[in-house]
Amino acid sequence: MKRIRRSRGVALITAMLITALTGSLAAGLAWDNALDVRRTMVLLFHEQGQQVALGAESWIRNILRDDGVDSQNDHLGELWASELPGLPIESDSVQGVVTGQIQDLQGRFNVNNLIGSNGKIDTDQLDQFRRLLLALELDPRIAGVTADWIDADQNASFPDGAEDSIYTGFLPPYRTFGQPLTNITELAALEGLDKASFDILLPHVTALPGRTQINVNTATSAVLQSLDENLDLAAVESLLAEREEAGFADYRKTFSTLVDAKMLDQTTDVSEYFQLKAIVQIDTVRVTYYSILLRSPNGGPVTTILRSLGTI
Repeated sequence: MKRIRRSRGVALITAMLITALTGSLAAGLAWDNALDVRRTMVLLFHEQGQQVALGAESWIRNILRDDGVDSQNDHLGELWASELPGLPIESDSVQGVVTGQIQDLQGRFNVNNLIGSNGKIDTDQLDQFRRLLLALELDPRIAGVTADWIDADQNASFPDGAEDSIYTGFLPPYRTFGQPLTNITELAALEGLDKASFDILLPHVTALPGRTQINVNTATSAVLQSLDENLDLAAVESLLAEREEAGFADYRKTFSTLVDAKMLDQTTDVSEYFQLKAIVQIDTVRVTYYSILLRSPNGGPVTTILRSLGTI
């Protein structure tokens, strides 16, 4: 009888262990399956978000093209300059919303203007960049460091400059770019430009192909102040009040007495380069999409020249 009871006890324990192992295995399989399903849905929503962003880009290209046909200048009172309202995404399989905004990149200082057509540093543009940095209360030395980062030679500007001899001493070491920037975030690698200063500078600078003029109708107050050393904050506030949302009636007449003639030639009231920022939210997935758009003059086509996800 003792042997029978012992056998029954072993069988019971074995059955309990098998049940526990089976339950644990089933729970693990169910958990892995739930993770796989969730991972698949996230990837699907992310892909759908990108497609929605591309659709928003196509819509914006049409808006910019129509604006180029209907108006003779670009200012902050136009349709493209208003923030895009939240547009619902509704279908049988997905629910979400897309929002966004368009910014005129020619309302910013183009750092690629620092290098002239001869491959040398443009001193007038360098001085303007220094004035922009001073208006933002940043170190003006950054202007010379930026110019050295872009130019092709290895001759450090005096007294403000930095070439490969500086950057190869960093850990990890790297070298200067030596050509026009393709993305303004590349400035984050500059010697002496910390994150706080970069965040202050970013809304006022851009990196566009070739040389571009500044649209005074959309320029930030700091960029306007950088046009001439005699433009102080009070003068800029007066200019902002004059342009309001419809832009300057005759910008050349307004600025002819305020800035040097050479700098006046670097200004305009028409823009070609714009940046779209579209944010698509589907379920818990958020897609941030940037694209730089080039609008041809006289109502020509609008072309996407650069796309990126998550960062400009």
